[in-house]
Amino acid sequence: MISDSPMPSPPFPSPDNAVLRLIVGNAVESVRSGEASVEAAILHAAVHGWYEGHIQGEDECPGCDFRGELLKGTKRG
Repeated sequence: MISDSPMPSPPFPSPDNAVLRLIVGNAVESVRSGEASVEAAILHAAVHGWYEGHIQGEDECPGCDFRGELLKGTKRG
């Protein structure tokens, strides 16, 4: 079932996140310098970008187990 209500926080960092810009910039530079293939740079940026989103979500909702309104330890469903 798909809910029409928006998630409280997206599962990714905001586009203006400074660390995300650094991650993307490093990925682009690693491809340009030949240090990494495009696939490796994308994988690296995706993993680290996801992690930054996780950190941002925890900052916005301390104690939440995920980016919903339920706190850790709350029984779901």
